[in-house]
Amino acid sequence: MKLISWNVNGLRAVLKKNFLEFLAAEAPDVLCLQETKCHPDDVEPSWPAELATHWNWAEKKGYSGTAILSKVAPIKVTRGIGHADHDNEGRVLTAEFAKFHLVNVYVPNSQRELARLPYRLEWDRDFLAYLKNLEKTKPVIVCGDLNVAHTEIDLANPKSNMKNHGFTPEERAGFNTMVEAGFVDTFREFEKGGGHYSWWSPMMGARKRNVGWRIDYFLISAALRPKLKKAFIRPEVMGSDHCPVGIELA
Repeated sequence: MKLISWNVNGLRAVLKKNFLEFLAAEAPDVLCLQETKCHPDDVEPSWPAELATHWNWAEKKGYSGTAILSKVAPIKVTRGIGHADHDNEGRVLTAEFAKFHLVNVYVPNSQRELARLPYRLEWDRDFLAYLKNLEKTKPVIVCGDLNVAHTEIDLANPKSNMKNHGFTPEERAGFNTMVEAGFVDTFREFEKGGGHYSWWSPMMGARKRNVGWRIDYFLISAALRPKLKKAFIRPEVMGSDHCPVGIELA
């Protein structure tokens, strides 16, 4: 089973670029999108009919949002995490399948000057509690834009970014807490080295020079580790400032 995650930074925009070509080439069983920035009524579904689409959109138009395109019909789809303080921005979409819960997430950015860092830390605690509650019934797969580079090898310039959003000690500690709670960073099960990124600034040719950050992930419950066959990043796929990431399960 192939699962792909991609922060498209505007689904309407990427549909005008290479989205359908990418979809045909990858042929995922499940595709999770973040930062869709649209309501379902804003988009003419032009992807293959066998991909049923499930949505969670923000109250604010043109902002945030998640979607899941799936060949396999989920047993149940849930919007949000059941927490009023977090559920108005369309950031979480959960699909229950026979053997696992799949959680598609677009984690809040702490923003420049760290204006939203206190909220981000509150989010991290509540989101992990949501995942652990799901895990009581089935293993969990979490994918999406987690808006944090976990370790120094997960971004090109760690020293100059130590106090910047996405690489603060507090945000990194939040990721550590997920790992300590039993979630496995799938990419690091196969690749221990640096230089592998999923987001690049649009400034100063950062992508061409591969000056990037790895902030898009697939995390899995430890119970699913024996089923994990592959984890990968697709830096050659254009259309967004992020690139797709994915896993394959037996």
